[in-house]
Amino acid sequence: MKKKNNFPVMGSAEAHELRLAGLKSKQKKPNILLLITDQQRYDTVHAGGFNYMITPNLDRLAEEGIYYKNAYSPNPICMPARHNLLTGLTARYHGYPDNTWGYGMPLGIPTFPQILSDNGYETHTIGKNHFYPLRRHNGYERMELMTEVPSFREQDDYTMYLKNVGLGNIQDMHGVRNLLFMLPQRSLIPEEHHGNKWVADRAIDFLKTNRGRHPFLLKASWIAPHPPFDVVDEYAHLYDNVDIPDTRTSKTSLCSLAEESKMLGDIPNDQYLRRMKQLYFSSITHVDYHLGRILDTLEDTGLAENTIVLFFSDHGEMLGDYGTYQKWLPYDSCARVPFIVRFPDKFKPEVGPDEFVDWNDILPTILDAAGIEYPAHYPLSGESLLRKEENRDRNIHYMEYSAGSRRWISLRDKRYKYNYYYGGGREELFDLKDDPLESENLLETRADNEIKEIKNNLKVQLIEYEKKWGLEGYIVGGDFVKLESYKPRPSRNKAFPIFPDMIMDEKEKAEMNKFFDEVLMAIEKEPVVKLKELDLHAWQKNGHFTDEQIRNLLEAEKKMKRGN
Repeated sequence: MKKKNNFPVMGSAEAHELRLAGLKSKQKKPNILLLITDQQRYDTVHAGGFNYMITPNLDRLAEEGIYYKNAYSPNPICMPARHNLLTGLTARYHGYPDNTWGYGMPLGIPTFPQILSDNGYETHTIGKNHFYPLRRHNGYERMELMTEVPSFREQDDYTMYLKNVGLGNIQDMHGVRNLLFMLPQRSLIPEEHHGNKWVADRAIDFLKTNRGRHPFLLKASWIAPHPPFDVVDEYAHLYDNVDIPDTRTSKTSLCSLAEESKMLGDIPNDQYLRRMKQLYFSSITHVDYHLGRILDTLEDTGLAENTIVLFFSDHGEMLGDYGTYQKWLPYDSCARVPFIVRFPDKFKPEVGPDEFVDWNDILPTILDAAGIEYPAHYPLSGESLLRKEENRDRNIHYMEYSAGSRRWISLRDKRYKYNYYYGGGREELFDLKDDPLESENLLETRADNEIKEIKNNLKVQLIEYEKKWGLEGYIVGGDFVKLESYKPRPSRNKAFPIFPDMIMDEKEKAEMNKFFDEVLMAIEKEPVVKLKELDLHAWQKNGHFTDEQIRNLLEAEKKMKRGN
């Protein structure tokens, strides 16, 4: 084997021999199936004790495997979490502490698709990757991509699919962002061609084509339930009469990052909020249905017994809790995620083990299942879930987010969670036994010695975790570095469609839907939404719209509603 960048790289001949060995062994190596959602909270699976949810297929997966109730994202935002998954490493090594384009992962870091490919596996990814550059394969031999906001049509397989089936005129194929980002809306794509179905269709095609050809890694990754909540009509009213949980409130102050999160909602009143939550849950049930189709195909093709299935989400969604929306906060609403593993004869079915798990455990679990040693010197913070004698302390969980004054780190044990914000040195301590909804920062309401001792004990441990796994330079002299307070930069969502402007054929470009028409189409069946109640001023500024365009839009909305 050749040596390069401190880990072994196999030549094509060696990889071919491994493939042949995999064929001759009649599938002794297990297949690996990753089922991933985006922005799904931990409290959205019926099997986890959340009875308001309709998730029959995740429930059956949980009944046949292990449902980890204390699963967390190691960094609760898209790109960092997905690079932790890809490499098994923290941002200190892969270079993505936040959703920042242009970092680029350093050369020489092995990824689990690459390691598996080098050892005879066929590696295939479908749906969302969130890599940079967008089509960098990072070890996947084939990619069928579905991107939230593609820069141009040809880089996105799902957008090309829509063009080929006669729906290429739709700009907002994953729902209208910007003005309606967190608001109730309907899908502009019918169920037959919706992205949730497309991911499952492509995964099913792969499974039927493979049928034991040689061991495979298949990742099916949905954008849903990430906003916009572009729910198809067939699923839009599933939760109308369901008693869904109340929105969480806080008795104490929030961090400055939370002030940014508040503005992303633009939720005028409780009626909007309830409807938004209904559609969020409906989006999850829609994914659940199509995920079930994949599981059925796994059974029908005879692959289920020799396939390890892992289901998880990259992070949760604040969903209005404490008046905030989206992610990047250390609270359970967005940091804690559903996590299920099924591997016949290897995992005894169980719902609710107490130990902490996160995305850092997935790479070592996959390699362990495949019987492959990690081929590099990098320190893995996670550990295989297959091992009975563990070195990782699963009574403690460490999280991190971002860099500079925006950075926070967090440590929780079985009872308490301690958060530290570098920008200004804010501290939070929550008693998750007596206050599981994280409504009271004890450091604001209690000043007794018991609370100080609990905080100091967790702080000492957090400093050690940050020294070992966090970004370099944030622990100096055995303590956190002091940084200026973070100044929030609140804004409305500014993501508008990009690819229509990149279409070179003028006739084809002229046939695209008008953007304002799609806004009206998205809210036509959602009477709770009234455009004049929204922050049209910010939207007009972000989209560079004229006063006349806004007046025409409001008039068109009136006509549409009169027609309904």
